[in-house]
Amino acid sequence: MNRSGPDLALLLLAGFRAMVDEAITELAEMGHEDARPVHDFAMRAIANGAESASELGRSLSITKQSAARTITILQERGYVTSEPDTRDARRKRLRVTELGFEVLRKGEAVLNARRRQWAEQIGSEQLETLEDQLASLVGDQPIRFDTPGWMARDLGA
Repeated sequence: MNRSGPDLALLLLAGFRAMVDEAITELAEMGHEDARPVHDFAMRAIANGAESASELGRSLSITKQSAARTITILQERGYVTSEPDTRDARRKRLRVTELGFEVLRKGEAVLNARRRQWAEQIGSEQLETLEDQLASLVGDQPIRFDTPGWMARDLGA
């Protein structure tokens, strides 16, 4: 079979979508029907030190206004809270709540279950080989937090 570069890119994206769509569906069944992929990116960025809308915007490669809207949604859903900054009383720091971490853990469990299904479908060694080969092609780094902004950016079209 002779596939093109676009075919490969779309297959990789389809694999990502299949895993994420299943996670979103199962999270909804677990009572988190409001969880979205961008929320995962945002909560992980906050857990890794993005403490304000400006910092979250830079981390996700989105505008400060988009980051502020995302923060508001996450706060309304109880996934993120803001608390006074002990270093600067004028500032508030974002923190992921226990509920937010619970949603992240549940999502990870769903993705791990999907990985096990794929290992059963094509074989553990085949899947490990695929993962190793992808890591050698794109690097061993997990997906970057700025992916939501990268996917939505205006390229001047």
